Amino acid sequence: MQFLSGRGTYRVFSPEALLLASLTSSPAMPDLHGIPVHADCRHFRGDIPCRPNKEHGYQCADCPVYVPVQQRILLIKLGAIGDVIRTTPLLRRLRQQYPDCYITWLTLTPAILPQGGGWIDEVLKFDFASALHLLARRFDLAINLDKEKEACALLLQVQAPQKFGYTLRETDGVAWPVNELAQHKYLTGVFDQLSQQNQKPYVQEIFELCGYEFRGEEYVFDTHDDKGYDWPRLPQGRPRIGLNTGCGDRWTTRLWSDEKWVELIEKLQTAGYAPVLLGGEAEHERNQRLHAATGAAYLGTFPLPQFINLLHQMDGIVTQVTMAMHISIALRKPTILMNNIFNPHEFDLYGRGQLVQPDKQCICFYRGTCQLGGPGCMEDLPAGKVFEAVKASVLVG
Repeated sequence: MQFLSGRGTYRVFSPEALLLASLTSSPAMPDLHGIPVHADCRHFRGDIPCRPNKEHGYQCADCPVYVPVQQRILLIKLGAIGDVIRTTPLLRRLRQQYPDCYITWLTLTPAILPQGGGWIDEVLKFDFASALHLLARRFDLAINLDKEKEACALLLQVQAPQKFGYTLRETDGVAWPVNELAQHKYLTGVFDQLSQQNQKPYVQEIFELCGYEFRGEEYVFDTHDDKGYDWPRLPQGRPRIGLNTGCGDRWTTRLWSDEKWVELIEKLQTAGYAPVLLGGEAEHERNQRLHAATGAAYLGTFPLPQFINLLHQMDGIVTQVTMAMHISIALRKPTILMNNIFNPHEFDLYGRGQLVQPDKQCICFYRGTCQLGGPGCMEDLPAGKVFEAVKASVLVG
């Protein structure tokens, strides 16, 4: 059976044929009631007007910014925040290889991802509604970089001819590499011995997991300079060195004592630097103490976008392996990274800053408490060693 429309001649199929077609193709609707609708456009939303229509009144028939999507890519990276940040270099390679692609990113922390610049077309917060929505769609490429069972289950079920990363073994419900490319990164995550032997930075590993060679692609990150944040209380005229004094409550073996921080602050002040204390609610009391003891600037705690912008005002940042470390690297700041319990090869500082470790070798790989008891080996990291790393990374005058 056939019928005519202003756009041409069309056949009418049986319900069974229509069902089969819906499972094997996704043709763009040519028009609705004679009005052209480019549902394949990168800007098209379907539930609300697209931005070109809202801002300029464009309609599909004569839209000057029509961009037909050539590939649809799903990227699953749920958390933690730091790992989400250091996954963003992949966006650069994906945009290079697929310039007309539509990228959907599923995460637990949408606010940390770049909202402008055309890097990500759709950011979804992981919940039941988002999972249901994604399972009803088709993608050309799907990547899952998390071993959480829910993320692996989603990659297992999502429709995509190309898949990279981790899926779920249906027989026992464990995370499993979807192909050979994911085996190296998978194994370093399940055997401490292999993790300690690994000499590849995290970003290189996830590039290789997706079949790419890592070429030093930088993070994609928002400085939040457009938010109008003002920092009149920041020191002026001297290089600002941000001191991130906390490390979270999971691996407290990374903590440095107040005495070490005071010694470092005094050395920085004497050498002509302006130390600025950084942290969240967990570090508030400590930073108040350090401010009272040394006079180092402390502006308080802030919501995440404002905290990011505060770090952007620094000339260099001293930090342990924390969210602030990832933000510092993403902001392209010289990062002086204090590390003890993690494999030092995991971190790529992009040639900016230095990694410093205790003089005594740490034996507590990925452990939250010291096996030897006491304050742990971070107390064997001299303040002078951190100070020298700051001097080598951020010049005065």
